[in-house]
Amino acid sequence: MARKTSADFAPEVLQHFDAYVHGALSRRGFLVAVAKFATATLSAELILEQLSPQFAAAQQIPESDARLTITRTGFPSPDGNGKVQGYLVQPSTIKGKLPVVLVVHENRGLNPHIEDITRRLALEGFIAFAPDALAPLGGYPGDEDKAREQFGKLDQAKTRADFIAAANALKSIDHGNGKVGVIGFCYGGGMSNYLATQVPALGAAVPFYGPAPDLKDVPNIKAPLLIHFAEKDDRVNASWPPYEEALKAADKKYTAHTYPGTQHGFNNDTTPRYDKDAAKLAWDRSITFLKKHLA
Repeated sequence: MARKTSADFAPEVLQHFDAYVHGALSRRGFLVAVAKFATATLSAELILEQLSPQFAAAQQIPESDARLTITRTGFPSPDGNGKVQGYLVQPSTIKGKLPVVLVVHENRGLNPHIEDITRRLALEGFIAFAPDALAPLGGYPGDEDKAREQFGKLDQAKTRADFIAAANALKSIDHGNGKVGVIGFCYGGGMSNYLATQVPALGAAVPFYGPAPDLKDVPNIKAPLLIHFAEKDDRVNASWPPYEEALKAADKKYTAHTYPGTQHGFNNDTTPRYDKDAAKLAWDRSITFLKKHLA
């Protein structure tokens, strides 16, 4: 069976799915909203199933890849309460010092897709660490609906502090060259923007379709930014014009790309919103950018 793409769904269905994914619509609300698009052979439940992540089918780099060393580890939390737990991946053979990248997940915690992204980065020659914001609540629960529910219970002030602590700790990680960048997706894109305003030593930031940070903090940014947007993403894109104006006013270094015809989440290859060509272009640009600024 051919893999579904965003073109297989009505624009309204994709809009409802975006609202569902980001908590503005319950599961039941989504099913009710898309019921009019159902047919005798395609129920609302099946529409949701088709749009939901297929982690195993999309995996690019297995955990068993001998080229990688993978550790579940953490760094002390700044509030003294436990650790910032996460997924650390590095090349099995390391010659010299490597640049380091903090990987920030979407609003479901450290799921298999983000673990795969972290492994992909390590194969590009980085030490990559992906924290799990859900760790204080038991970690990613293995179910996307439960993960979203748990995510809404997080103390976001603590989460932000934990990510800042992780970024700072990575500067002195074994085998690292002392330079740290961040890449994030959706919620993680917003966190990447936020970290750029809060971590002066950050070497580079690559937010994918993430909301803008507090504009009053934009003058604090030191890192160059590579910002990726989906064309059909009104919710996130609405924050870009004032953000760009603030970046220009503060004379910050940034490059922004909008990928024609793409949906929010176009880099996530586990769902039909994935756009292979746009994702490859954005990924290649990101790797080149991170290598340039973290060398």
